Amino acid sequence: MQSEAVRSSLSMYGMFMDSDLFMKVLILGLLFTSVWCWAIIFDKVATLKKIRLAMKAFEEKFWSGGSLEELFLAYAKSPKDPLSVIFVSAIQEWRRSMSERKKAHAAIKVSERIDKVMQIAIDKQVDKMETRMTFLASTGSVAPLLGLFGTVWGIMDSFNAIGATQSTNIAAVAPGVAEALFTTAVGLIAAIPAVIAYNKLTNDIDRMAQRMETFSDELSAILSRQMGQTED
Repeated sequence: MQSEAVRSSLSMYGMFMDSDLFMKVLILGLLFTSVWCWAIIFDKVATLKKIRLAMKAFEEKFWSGGSLEELFLAYAKSPKDPLSVIFVSAIQEWRRSMSERKKAHAAIKVSERIDKVMQIAIDKQVDKMETRMTFLASTGSVAPLLGLFGTVWGIMDSFNAIGATQSTNIAAVAPGVAEALFTTAVGLIAAIPAVIAYNKLTNDIDRMAQRMETFSDELSAILSRQMGQTED
Protein backbone atom coordinates (compact mmCIF):
# COMPACT_ATOMS: atom_id res chain seq x y z
CA MET A 1 0.00 0.00 0.00
CA GLN A 2 2.86 2.33 0.85
CA SER A 3 4.72 1.56 -2.41
CA GLU A 4 1.55 2.30 -4.36
CA ALA A 5 1.33 5.73 -2.71
CA VAL A 6 4.96 6.43 -3.55
CA ARG A 7 4.45 5.49 -7.19
CA SER A 8 1.44 7.78 -7.37
CA SER A 9 3.34 10.70 -5.88
CA LEU A 10 6.27 10.12 -8.26
CA SER A 11 4.10 10.46 -11.35
CA MET A 12 4.17 13.84 -13.09
CA TYR A 13 0.56 14.57 -12.20
CA GLY A 14 1.09 13.37 -8.66
CA MET A 15 4.19 15.52 -8.18
CA PHE A 16 2.35 18.54 -9.53
CA MET A 17 -0.68 18.00 -7.29
CA ASP A 18 1.48 17.36 -4.21
CA SER A 19 3.48 20.57 -4.69
CA ASP A 20 2.66 23.81 -2.91
CA LEU A 21 1.06 26.88 -4.52
CA PHE A 22 4.37 28.52 -5.39
CA MET A 23 5.64 25.40 -7.18
CA LYS A 24 2.34 25.00 -9.03
CA VAL A 25 2.51 28.60 -10.30
CA LEU A 26 6.16 28.14 -11.32
CA ILE A 27 5.53 24.88 -13.17
CA LEU A 28 2.44 26.24 -14.94
CA GLY A 29 4.38 29.37 -15.89
CA LEU A 30 7.21 27.30 -17.39
CA LEU A 31 4.76 25.08 -19.25
CA PHE A 32 2.93 28.12 -20.65
CA THR A 33 6.28 29.60 -21.68
CA SER A 34 7.17 26.36 -23.45
CA VAL A 35 3.85 26.32 -25.35
CA TRP A 36 4.28 29.98 -26.34
CA CYS A 37 7.83 29.29 -27.53
CA TRP A 38 6.59 26.47 -29.76
CA ALA A 39 3.90 28.78 -31.17
CA ILE A 40 6.57 31.38 -31.98
CA ILE A 41 8.83 28.72 -33.51
CA PHE A 42 6.13 27.34 -35.83
CA ASP A 43 5.06 30.85 -36.83
CA LYS A 44 8.64 31.96 -37.53
CA VAL A 45 9.49 28.85 -39.54
CA ALA A 46 6.38 29.29 -41.71
CA THR A 47 6.90 33.05 -42.09
CA LEU A 48 10.58 32.79 -43.03
CA LYS A 49 9.82 30.03 -45.52
CA LYS A 50 7.15 32.21 -47.13
CA ILE A 51 9.52 35.19 -47.27
CA ARG A 52 12.30 33.04 -48.73
CA LEU A 53 10.06 31.78 -51.54
CA ALA A 54 8.79 35.30 -52.28
CA MET A 55 12.36 36.62 -52.42
CA LYS A 56 13.33 33.87 -54.83
CA ALA A 57 10.35 34.66 -57.08
CA PHE A 58 11.21 38.37 -57.10
CA GLU A 59 14.87 37.69 -57.90
CA GLU A 60 13.86 35.55 -60.86
CA LYS A 61 11.74 38.41 -62.21
CA PHE A 62 14.44 40.98 -61.49
CA TRP A 63 17.15 39.05 -63.33
CA SER A 64 14.89 37.95 -66.17
CA GLY A 65 16.07 40.88 -68.27
CA GLY A 66 12.81 42.83 -68.18
CA SER A 67 12.46 46.57 -67.73
CA LEU A 68 13.03 47.97 -64.25
CA GLU A 69 10.21 50.42 -64.89
CA GLU A 70 7.74 47.61 -65.58
CA LEU A 71 8.91 45.70 -62.53
CA PHE A 72 8.51 48.84 -60.42
CA LEU A 73 4.95 49.38 -61.65
CA ALA A 74 4.12 45.75 -60.85
CA TYR A 75 5.35 45.99 -57.24
CA ALA A 76 4.96 49.70 -56.39
CA LYS A 77 1.58 49.38 -54.66
CA SER A 78 2.12 46.16 -52.74
CA PRO A 79 5.69 44.84 -52.39
CA LYS A 80 5.38 41.31 -51.03
CA ASP A 81 8.89 40.52 -49.77
CA PRO A 82 11.99 42.31 -48.44
CA LEU A 83 13.73 42.46 -51.81
CA SER A 84 10.74 44.05 -53.52
CA VAL A 85 10.45 46.54 -50.63
CA ILE A 86 14.11 47.49 -51.10
CA PHE A 87 13.64 47.72 -54.86
CA VAL A 88 10.55 49.93 -54.66
CA SER A 89 12.16 52.21 -52.06
CA ALA A 90 15.29 52.59 -54.20
CA ILE A 91 13.41 53.34 -57.41
CA GLN A 92 11.16 55.86 -55.64
CA GLU A 93 14.20 57.67 -54.24
CA TRP A 94 15.96 57.46 -57.61
CA ARG A 95 12.97 59.05 -59.35
CA ARG A 96 12.70 61.75 -56.69
CA SER A 97 16.42 62.49 -56.78
CA MET A 98 16.59 62.65 -60.56
CA SER A 99 13.68 65.09 -60.53
CA GLU A 100 15.38 67.28 -57.92
CA ARG A 101 18.65 67.32 -59.85
CA LYS A 102 16.89 69.04 -62.72
CA LYS A 103 15.75 71.82 -60.39
CA ALA A 104 18.74 72.34 -58.11
CA HIS A 105 22.02 70.85 -57.02
CA ALA A 106 21.43 68.15 -54.38
CA ALA A 107 23.37 68.41 -51.12
CA ILE A 108 24.00 64.65 -51.07
CA LYS A 109 24.90 62.57 -54.08
CA VAL A 110 22.01 60.63 -55.55
CA SER A 111 23.79 57.29 -55.15
CA GLU A 112 24.37 57.98 -51.45
CA ARG A 113 20.73 58.87 -50.92
CA ILE A 114 19.61 55.68 -52.64
CA ASP A 115 22.03 53.61 -50.55
CA LYS A 116 20.69 55.20 -47.36
CA VAL A 117 17.09 54.52 -48.34
CA MET A 118 17.88 50.88 -49.11
CA GLN A 119 19.76 50.44 -45.83
CA ILE A 120 16.79 51.84 -43.91
CA ALA A 121 14.50 49.42 -45.76
CA ILE A 122 16.82 46.50 -44.92
CA ASP A 123 16.93 47.45 -41.24
CA LYS A 124 13.14 47.65 -41.08
CA GLN A 125 12.71 44.27 -42.74
CA VAL A 126 15.26 42.62 -40.44
CA ASP A 127 13.57 44.16 -37.38
CA LYS A 128 10.25 42.79 -38.58
CA MET A 129 11.70 39.28 -39.02
CA GLU A 130 13.30 39.42 -35.57
CA THR A 131 9.98 40.14 -33.84
CA ARG A 132 9.49 37.91 -30.76
CA MET A 133 13.00 36.44 -31.10
CA THR A 134 13.92 38.12 -27.81
CA PHE A 135 11.31 35.95 -26.06
CA LEU A 136 13.05 32.80 -27.32
CA ALA A 137 16.45 34.08 -26.19
CA SER A 138 15.08 35.07 -22.78
CA THR A 139 13.37 31.71 -22.32
CA GLY A 140 16.56 29.86 -23.22
CA SER A 141 18.54 31.72 -20.56
CA VAL A 142 15.95 32.24 -17.80
CA ALA A 143 13.88 29.01 -17.85
CA PRO A 144 16.71 26.75 -16.52
CA LEU A 145 17.36 29.25 -13.71
CA LEU A 146 13.68 29.29 -12.77
CA GLY A 147 13.67 25.48 -12.83
CA LEU A 148 16.76 25.43 -10.61
CA PHE A 149 15.14 27.93 -8.25
CA GLY A 150 12.10 25.66 -8.02
CA THR A 151 14.40 22.71 -7.28
CA VAL A 152 16.11 24.59 -4.45
CA TRP A 153 12.71 25.61 -3.08
CA GLY A 154 11.45 22.02 -3.25
CA ILE A 155 14.55 20.57 -1.56
CA MET A 156 14.22 23.13 1.24
CA ASP A 157 10.61 21.99 1.72
CA SER A 158 11.74 18.35 1.73
CA PHE A 159 14.35 18.98 4.43
CA ASN A 160 11.79 20.90 6.46
CA ALA A 161 9.42 17.94 6.20
CA ILE A 162 12.21 15.54 7.21
CA GLY A 163 12.98 17.71 10.21
CA ALA A 164 9.31 17.86 11.19
CA THR A 165 8.66 14.11 10.87
CA GLN A 166 12.09 13.01 12.15
CA SER A 167 12.08 10.35 9.42
CA THR A 168 14.85 9.65 6.88
CA ASN A 169 13.05 6.73 5.26
CA ILE A 170 13.71 6.78 1.50
CA ALA A 171 10.01 6.23 0.85
CA ALA A 172 9.26 9.48 2.67
CA VAL A 173 12.18 11.49 1.21
CA ALA A 174 12.01 10.40 -2.44
CA PRO A 175 8.71 12.11 -3.42
CA GLY A 176 9.86 15.50 -2.13
CA VAL A 177 13.24 15.27 -3.90
CA ALA A 178 11.62 14.07 -7.12
CA GLU A 179 9.13 16.92 -6.93
CA ALA A 180 12.01 19.38 -6.51
CA LEU A 181 13.90 17.99 -9.50
CA PHE A 182 10.71 18.01 -11.58
CA THR A 183 10.84 21.82 -11.89
CA THR A 184 14.37 21.65 -13.32
CA ALA A 185 13.14 19.16 -15.91
CA VAL A 186 10.24 21.47 -16.84
CA GLY A 187 12.64 24.41 -17.11
CA LEU A 188 14.89 22.43 -19.46
CA ILE A 189 11.87 21.34 -21.52
CA ALA A 190 11.10 25.01 -22.08
CA ALA A 191 14.70 26.16 -22.58
CA ILE A 192 16.24 23.56 -24.89
CA PRO A 193 13.86 23.98 -27.87
CA ALA A 194 13.98 27.77 -27.40
CA VAL A 195 17.79 27.85 -27.60
CA ILE A 196 17.95 25.50 -30.60
CA ALA A 197 15.21 27.42 -32.45
CA TYR A 198 16.74 30.80 -31.60
CA ASN A 199 20.14 29.79 -33.00
CA LYS A 200 18.60 28.29 -36.16
CA LEU A 201 16.21 31.17 -36.81
CA THR A 202 18.88 33.79 -36.10
CA ASN A 203 21.17 32.09 -38.60
CA ASP A 204 18.38 32.05 -41.21
CA ILE A 205 17.60 35.74 -40.63
CA ASP A 206 21.29 36.65 -40.88
CA ARG A 207 21.56 34.81 -44.20
CA MET A 208 18.48 36.59 -45.52
CA ALA A 209 19.86 39.94 -44.32
CA GLN A 210 23.10 39.20 -46.18
CA ARG A 211 21.05 38.36 -49.25
CA MET A 212 19.30 41.73 -48.96
CA GLU A 213 22.64 43.53 -48.59
CA THR A 214 23.98 41.81 -51.71
CA PHE A 215 20.86 42.68 -53.68
CA SER A 216 21.02 46.32 -52.58
CA ASP A 217 24.65 46.53 -53.73
CA GLU A 218 23.75 45.03 -57.11
CA LEU A 219 20.76 47.36 -57.50
CA SER A 220 22.88 50.36 -56.51
CA ALA A 221 25.42 49.46 -59.19
CA ILE A 222 22.67 49.13 -61.83
CA LEU A 223 21.12 52.49 -60.92
CA SER A 224 24.56 54.15 -60.89
CA ARG A 225 25.17 52.92 -64.44
CA GLN A 226 21.78 54.22 -65.51
CA MET A 227 22.50 57.61 -63.92
CA GLY A 228 25.82 57.72 -65.75
CA GLN A 229 24.08 56.98 -69.04
CA THR A 230 21.49 59.71 -68.30
CA GLU A 231 24.22 62.29 -67.65
CA ASP A 232 26.00 61.34 -70.87
